[in-house]
Order: sequence, then C-alpha cells, then structure tokens
Amino acid sequence: MFLYTVLISAFLFIVLPFLLLPVVVRKGGELAGWYIRHKTQARRELLLSRAAAEHKQYASEEKNSVNQEDEEWERVESSAGKPVRTQSERDGDWEGIIGFFHPFCNAGGGGERVLWAAIRATQKRWPNSLCIVYTGDHDVDKDAILRRVKDRFNIHLHPPTVNFLYLTTRHYVLSSTWPHFTLLGQSLGSLIVAYDAFSLLVPDILVDTMGYAFTLALSKFLFPDVPTGAYVHYPTISTDMLGSLDEDGKEGGKGVNAGTGKGVKGTAKKAYWRLFARLYSWVGGRVDVVMTNSSWTQNHIKQLWGPSRASNPRASDITVVFPPVAVEELAEEIEVNEASEKNRESSLLYIAQFRPEKNHPLILNAFTQLINSKDWPDDERPKLILIGSVRDNEDAKRVYKLRLLARELNIKDDVEFICDASWPQILDWLRKASIGVNGMWNEHFGIGVVEYQAAGLISVVNASGGPKEDIVIDLDDGPTGFHASTASEYAAAFAKALELGHEETMAMRLRARKSAHRFTEEAFATKWVGQVEKLVQLRRKPR
Repeated sequence: MFLYTVLISAFLFIVLPFLLLPVVVRKGGELAGWYIRHKTQARRELLLSRAAAEHKQYASEEKNSVNQEDEEWERVESSAGKPVRTQSERDGDWEGIIGFFHPFCNAGGGGERVLWAAIRATQKRWPNSLCIVYTGDHDVDKDAILRRVKDRFNIHLHPPTVNFLYLTTRHYVLSSTWPHFTLLGQSLGSLIVAYDAFSLLVPDILVDTMGYAFTLALSKFLFPDVPTGAYVHYPTISTDMLGSLDEDGKEGGKGVNAGTGKGVKGTAKKAYWRLFARLYSWVGGRVDVVMTNSSWTQNHIKQLWGPSRASNPRASDITVVFPPVAVEELAEEIEVNEASEKNRESSLLYIAQFRPEKNHPLILNAFTQLINSKDWPDDERPKLILIGSVRDNEDAKRVYKLRLLARELNIKDDVEFICDASWPQILDWLRKASIGVNGMWNEHFGIGVVEYQAAGLISVVNASGGPKEDIVIDLDDGPTGFHASTASEYAAAFAKALELGHEETMAMRLRARKSAHRFTEEAFATKWVGQVEKLVQLRRKPR
C-alpha cells in the first residue's frame, strides 16, 4: 500500500507536471497572443477602413484610364499556367493583412528590391488585401519611402494598400548592440523587435523578408493560426561559415571571420556556432513556407532546416525564387551593339552596399595590382567606380576608411565613390562601364551581377555562392564572365576582360544579356504569388 502511495504521489507531483509543462507553455503563449490581438484590434480596423476608402478613391479616379498594372498581372498569371481572372473575381478573393517584417526597409539594397517587388506582386494578385511593413525607419514617412522605391528601383506601388508601422526597438538587431555573441544576440534581439511589431498589429499572414527567422518562431508561439513565410537571402549560419574559421584569410580570405577559429578562443567560438546552428535549425522547422533566393542558399537551408521541418505537417518544400531584377528595363534602356560599344569606357563598376561582407578592400587591392601591372595610355587607363547605399553612420565610416585605403594604395584619382545613387545614375554607369565586379565570398545571389549582365557588362565575380552557381555560367558554349577568389586572381581576370578582342567582347556581352533574362521581375512575381497562395490557403483552412 505504501509503495502504491509513493508511486501515485511521484506521478502527481513529478511526472504529471513534467508531462503537462509543454501544454501549459503552449496554452500560455496562445493566451498572451489573444491578449495582444485584442489590444491591437482597434488599429487593425482603422487601417483596413482607411485602406478601403483610399482604394475606392483611387479606383474612381482611374476608372476611365487604361490600367497598365492589370495588363502586367495578366501576363504574370498567364505565364503561371492559370486562367486569367476578371477584375471582379480578383477583387472578391482574399482581403486580409499580410505583414512584412523588414526593419530596414528604406536601405535601398537588393533585399529591399525583393521586398517592394513582392509587395507589388501581392497587390496585383490580392488587390483588397493590405500589406503592412514593420520598419524602424522613423526618419521617413510613407510618401518618402514610396518615392524612394520609385526613384531607386522604378517600382510603382499602390499607396492605399501598403502601410508602415514604426518599430521603436530596431537597435536590438544591430550588430553594434551585441559586440559579443553577435549571432545569438541579434537573434534574441529580433524577438524583442518582433514583440514590438505584434504589439502594433497582429497580421493574418507574417512574412520575414530580411532573415530574422526567430521572429516567425515567436509568431507561431503566440499566434498558431497565423501562417508564416520566409524569404531567405542568406542563412544566418552555414557549414561554410563554420569551415571558414579555419581558413588563413590571405588575399581576401573566406568571409569576415576567416582564420578566427584558432586557439582556445577559436575553439570556443566553433562550439558556440555549432550550438547556435542547432537552435537555428529548430527555428526553421516552425516556418510554413520557405523561399530562398538561390540554389546555394537552398542547399544550405535544406541542410539546416530540413530535418526540423519534417515534423511540421504544414511545412511545404523549400523553393528557389530568384530575386527580381529590372532586366526588361535595362534591356530597353541600354543597347548592346556595335554603336553602343563605342561609348564604353575602360571602367570597372562595383554596385554593392558599403557593408563589411561586400569586401571592397579586396577589390581595391586587386584594382591596384591591375593599375601597377603596366604603363597605361591615358585613354585606356581603367577607372574603378564604387556605387552603394549608406544606411547609417557605420556605413559612412566604412566609406571614409575605403577612401583612406585608396589614398594609401595611390589609386585615389582612379577610384570614384558614389553613395546613394539614383536609378538614372546607375543606368548611366551601366551604359559606360565595361566590367561589372562582385567581391563578396558566398554572395547569396547577386542582383547587381544580373544587372551587369542585362546591361551587357562582362562580370568578374567571386568564385562562390550565387554569382558562380546561378548567374555567371556558361551559355551557348561560351562564358558570360570570369570567376576569382584572391586579389591576384581578380587582377588577372580584370586584365583578361579588358584585353579581349572586339568580336569576343561583343559575343560575351550578348551571352550575358541573354543569360540575364532568367531573372526577370515577371518570373519573380509568378513564383512569389504561387508561394503566397499556400499561405493564403493555410489561413483559410481551419486549424
């Protein structure tokens, strides 16, 4: 009798609480989510009613005009093999709120082009839905953001059905906030920022377009009925990153952490990264729909998230959705023929945000080797053009240091920095330059490289990641550019590209332009809509 009493007591006070703990935690999360949703309901109704009123006003003003966007959408939908819907059928489709988690939406980089193209495709497919962008860009209002989207990317959004909610906690995802344990710190910081976003509004569908996968796990914990999607530009951690810790880092190395895995500190860092990779893998299993921007990213995300996603019944296959590039516009704006070749200069163009991983110093050093390789005639002396957006003071300091480096290398007169260039400025340089450069190791995709190709430039890119695997490939039995890893390899590739004969140069430019047509905005919109359709269906489906 005593034994039975002990066993029953142990079950009631030890085993049962342990078994019930996951249920209690899950229900506690749902209760907290219900409270947040209830608290933000008034803002939700206000935003929906305001969007409906503005949408109606826009519709009446444009009632008698030709709707070019509808024509564009019909081409997208037809290319997907689906019947083209009438406007009334589309209007009556889905009218929920899609939240886009993108705290740096006004940065002006390739990731932002994806965001705005995704919103435009969403607006065309679900014209009565409301797109909400969670951003920390307090210094600009909606009109200023949309104006920059138009000027920088030539993307025209429908203002009534896109809105912005401003975060007050964005600093928690800055690397400067976490000088130690940066990966974990930024990931945990993203949970704070996500809670900030949910406290402003709980969407019907949440999509992370910036790589903060932990925010989607928090969303699942609080709001299990909200489908989640991720557009992954770059895995937060990868097996390549772990391997780079043992690289020597010479002549460009293998990323910003090359060679830091040595000694006691390096061993501890490797252990910490491996533990973080396991946590990152678990988080990825909570995401319903995953899109990657390249086959390189897809392979790594499958390795990291695949095992964890196998236990998620709502999870779909991880799909490559190449980023949208203004290929058609570039082909229309920039000619590639005998006449246009006369206007090309011996210029090397590098379009990239001024961030550490873009490895501008590598390109400056390689360009120095090119300049010093021979005595150049004045009319043939190469020039290096660095174009990129400057997001904050850290980027501005980085540009200053790059200018100092150019001076130290004695090439300051041969290098030009253009910060926050407008689209017309970029077009002008794409017309004039001969070579397009990419210096980042394991660049996730490389929108700038596709822009080079569409403009007919000969690309010299890092022999890794998307530029090597997806973009600068052989086409029609010929190369579309060159690959390099070290400063000396880049310098040699620059020289080879500049020394090509006229016929060979023209043939490579035309092959590059043909290759670029695999990455059009229309192709992106078709695939994007197909994946978001899955999220909409999950939202409609009862739990």
